[in-house]
Amino acid sequence: MTLNGNEPSRSRDIIVVGAGIAGLALTRQLVSRNFDVVTLERRNEIVDAGLAINLPGNAIAALNELGLQEQVAAAGTPVLKRQYRTDTDRLLFEIDEERFWGRENLPRCLRRSELATILLEGIPHDTIKRRADVASIFSGDDHVEVKTTDGELLRAKYLIGADGVFSTVREMTLSASTTSRSLLAQSSWRFIAKNPGVHCWTIWMGRQAMVLLIPVGRDDVYCWATVTDDREEPISINSLVQRTEKFPLAPRRVLEEALSDPARIHLSPIDEIDLPRWGRGRTVLIGDAAHATAPVWAQGAALALEDSLVLSDLLVKNEDGSDLAEHFTQLRRSRVRHVKEMTDRTAKVSHLPVALRNLLFPLLGPLSYKNTYGPLKRSFR
Repeated sequence: MTLNGNEPSRSRDIIVVGAGIAGLALTRQLVSRNFDVVTLERRNEIVDAGLAINLPGNAIAALNELGLQEQVAAAGTPVLKRQYRTDTDRLLFEIDEERFWGRENLPRCLRRSELATILLEGIPHDTIKRRADVASIFSGDDHVEVKTTDGELLRAKYLIGADGVFSTVREMTLSASTTSRSLLAQSSWRFIAKNPGVHCWTIWMGRQAMVLLIPVGRDDVYCWATVTDDREEPISINSLVQRTEKFPLAPRRVLEEALSDPARIHLSPIDEIDLPRWGRGRTVLIGDAAHATAPVWAQGAALALEDSLVLSDLLVKNEDGSDLAEHFTQLRRSRVRHVKEMTDRTAKVSHLPVALRNLLFPLLGPLSYKNTYGPLKRSFR
């Protein structure tokens, strides 16, 4: 049986939907292992080209396994330490990232477009079909079929949904799956601005807002900011500005610069995905499509990169495709659950009364960092 009785031009090994970080990393691995793969991307350009990405040590370890250590080291700005500060600029605690992760897996921050370009190296140009949106999916006992909105029919042994939080593949194959809002906040803003003099990963936490700045490149910073009392609807950038008007000069200067060119500001709902199983049969979800969490520990790209490596190993070994989704979920579940639990725990602490939070954070903060990232330093295979 085929969709609408049409016949695909040929049958492939794998169809990947989504050419973000997860999809590109997986496609790269599959190509290197001689799979016949096609990747569908609904957009025509590199996603989030004007934004940056924070890569903790386990993300760097995965990129090293992908053979990209030199490229990432050359493009990324080293994150040598973290500082957690109050909205009056008082230092609560500091983390030596180089000491914790080691030189080989030192965290880095780089532009998303640069990471995408690095991942694209080694992928044949015709492997990725852009402006290709999924219209329908058919799952058979021994194959899957995808029909695009322009009428093209594709057939393969497996379908991988790497299409993010609002995954079309997830919606079409697991109709019961839904998104939920994070315990941390409803929305966040991201953008790149001129560096106001910040030398390391630095977050300022107030009663109603948080602002994180990370140096990226020679002269810029990547900013992530959120309002933590955002029960109002709709939320706006003015809400953030009002709640940070007493913050130190550095974060305020960055926000003022961004407001001068609002088109640069990217508003992102903080949605989470929690599924009992990441796919069904020959269809598998990876990255945010399977297990999105709030970016408290910067694990979105990290877990997606790990997913791509684990799944590619599984596809090489897999003989009975009917249980691929179940097997993949079993391999990755405990690691993802750990990140989810630590994310929720930190989000709850962030909502404590400010005086109590600032009292506890010098003790709880370093412990939370160690308890979160300690298990993630261990191999994900």
